[in-house]
Amino acid sequence: MGRGKTGEAPGREIDWETMPFGGDLFGEMQLAEQERAMAAARVRRDPLFPGLAACGVASAAAAWLSDHYGFPIILLGLLVGLSLNFIAGDPRTHRGLDVVSRTGLRLGIVVLGFQVTFAQIGTLGAVPFAALLGVMAAAFLAGVVGAKLTGQSSYAGLLAGGATAICGASAALALYGVIGKDRLSQAQFALTLVVISLASAFAMSIYPVLAGELGLNHREAGFLIGASIHDVAQAIGGGYAFSDQAGSYATIVKLARVALLAPIVAMVSIIIKPQGAAADRKWWQRLALPWFIVGFLAAVTLNSLTHVPEQASQAALTASKALLLLAVTATAIRTRLDLLMQMGWRATLPVLAATVTSFVVALGFALAVL
Repeated sequence: MGRGKTGEAPGREIDWETMPFGGDLFGEMQLAEQERAMAAARVRRDPLFPGLAACGVASAAAAWLSDHYGFPIILLGLLVGLSLNFIAGDPRTHRGLDVVSRTGLRLGIVVLGFQVTFAQIGTLGAVPFAALLGVMAAAFLAGVVGAKLTGQSSYAGLLAGGATAICGASAALALYGVIGKDRLSQAQFALTLVVISLASAFAMSIYPVLAGELGLNHREAGFLIGASIHDVAQAIGGGYAFSDQAGSYATIVKLARVALLAPIVAMVSIIIKPQGAAADRKWWQRLALPWFIVGFLAAVTLNSLTHVPEQASQAALTASKALLLLAVTATAIRTRLDLLMQMGWRATLPVLAATVTSFVVALGFALAVL
């Protein structure tokens, strides 16, 4: 007598209860669906407060240490955040930390635009501005070449070179938003932030002394310091450490670099090949800037066309520093230290190469054309 596909005699009813594992597939499907629903519900229920509180306390500690001991506040935010990395082991902190690292960064960059005007850039002059572009291009190229020579991703070079060329940690945060965590690990990003902050703190202490030993005048020293120190506050502080005239000129040079944040982010978005559904987009279609870069340009334009009261400008500067500090601290807390330690010293070379190159090229231009 023939057999059916199940191996049973025709007409005989299959008893699923007696068959081994007969109901497993349906049961596992139900369990998987329930697990997905529960996971989605947990995401919706995850509170913001634990992550926000952890980041706020860590940032406040970094600000207190910076105020009392004179260390760069961004560097201290990174170090305090990394020391509190174990907090991220609690899933309840993830949502708050992620919101701070994304939203705090973007709002901080927007508010930073109120420190720059087009008139300040115009006072720099055509020849110094062209020299500044040369310094920035050299730093950018050095970061990419340094990454290639050490066997690292080209995205690491773009991040290191761009952050060194523009304005340090805030530029690194903006560029990482374009590059994305799928292309570059958060550990590499965190390490880049640490090295940039350390290099900028070192430069603020050393460059004014070197400028004096080399016999540079006020204008030359201001250009060298403003064109080669990464962080805005440290570039301005380094200029005034040389002289008041050098400090004023370094401020103009540095703010001109900050103003170029938007075009450089646009350039990087064109260079990077898009992924997924956007892979077929033409280069001009990729010129659409992230909303926070558009906001930055709008703030610069508003600051240029209207008179912003001094108190409002100072409040905007304080808000920008606070938001960027929160974003950096949240990023550090979410960074896995084991991955950071595995990267090794070679991962620091793109930033170091870009830093040395920017100093050498800026010094050459300061002596040759100013």
